[in-house]
Amino acid sequence: MGVSQALVLEQLLEGKGFVKKPGGLLAGLEGKLRLASELPSLAERRQPMTTGAPALDGLLEGGLPKGKLVELVGRRSSGRFSLEIAALAAQTSRGEAAALVDLGSHLDPQIASSAGVDLQCLLWARPQKVKDALASAEMLLATGFSLVVLDLGLPPVRGHRFVPDAAWLRLARAAQSQGSALLVSTPYRMSGIAAEIVISAGSSETRWRGGDGAPRLLTGILSRLRLEKDSRSRPGGSVGHGLVVEE
Repeated sequence: MGVSQALVLEQLLEGKGFVKKPGGLLAGLEGKLRLASELPSLAERRQPMTTGAPALDGLLEGGLPKGKLVELVGRRSSGRFSLEIAALAAQTSRGEAAALVDLGSHLDPQIASSAGVDLQCLLWARPQKVKDALASAEMLLATGFSLVVLDLGLPPVRGHRFVPDAAWLRLARAAQSQGSALLVSTPYRMSGIAAEIVISAGSSETRWRGGDGAPRLLTGILSRLRLEKDSRSRPGGSVGHGLVVEE
């Protein structure tokens, strides 16, 4: 505690910080209060959080819903990790903090930074076990992060069969109680009934340039996102998602 903070606290304890009139506020506190009309409306607080990926935002009806667990399922080269990075970039580029729980330590900070992630606004946790990853995500939600991305790596994910359904439900309730967006990225379905929305990424298609004696260069990867579950609407919608590789 600094000297000025200690002085203010001492004044408050001595009663010097109170306004003399009955029902008065602490002196100086009124300048920090805001009118109700200036506070975010309930509708604004419930607005979905854009991921920066138009295909994913379209399936999610505007972005990641706050207070819900969204599971993104996809194997290697499905575009799943690029969608995570896009969501983190969209959040941190606004100057807001985000957390990534990275089982297996797959994040490359340099690539993330080049994709628009502000690393100064990102908390990167690297647990070694599935149960520790879930516990870390729950803890980060409880501390107030408005976006938590839980990446459970590549198959096989050892130990996931021993995670009880109650752990997933507890994680979903943590997101709900804090009003935070929770994106769980998995190589196959894991969260069971706890997921409000499930989207699968797959059917990847690579795009090449060159040939006929010239070196072949990878120019892009196209994958298709499919809405597998959504308690708000009927599942089954699909949309293409493209990842362009810069030369």
